Amino acid sequence: MQLRNKQDFWSGVMFVALGLGFAYQATSYQMGTAARMGPGYFPFWLGMCLALLGAVVALTALRPKATETKIDKLDFKILAIIIASVILFGILLQPLGLYLSLFILVVLSSLASHEFSWKVALANAIFLVVFCWLAFIKGLGLIFPQWPAFLG
Repeated sequence: MQLRNKQDFWSGVMFVALGLGFAYQATSYQMGTAARMGPGYFPFWLGMCLALLGAVVALTALRPKATETKIDKLDFKILAIIIASVILFGILLQPLGLYLSLFILVVLSSLASHEFSWKVALANAIFLVVFCWLAFIKGLGLIFPQWPAFLG
């Protein structure tokens, strides 16, 4: 058996590892039954489904008809930009609020793309701010600092 599609294979392995990890962690909660689900029931089965999906993806990469691909060298600059923008979001959330810190997160993490465009980054940031407002503030009623602390 020859590994033809390295991207799909290692993505599948990652999904299997994450799925099994979440399923294992979910066992520390009460499981319950299908009729009376406990807090660990849904995450356990969701993790198992993710692991199964990962196994299917990894195994299809071994097929003779699979597209042959290689994995590019890891670009640490891109990784650093993404991690730094997520850390900055966590730092800025309290003083700047959800809307501004999310906007900054999206624009800064967009710099990691090889096809960076200011128009696309700004449009994406505006869309995600509106989506988060609709989903988390209006839809779920979650309490986040929405605007900068100095605005009240």
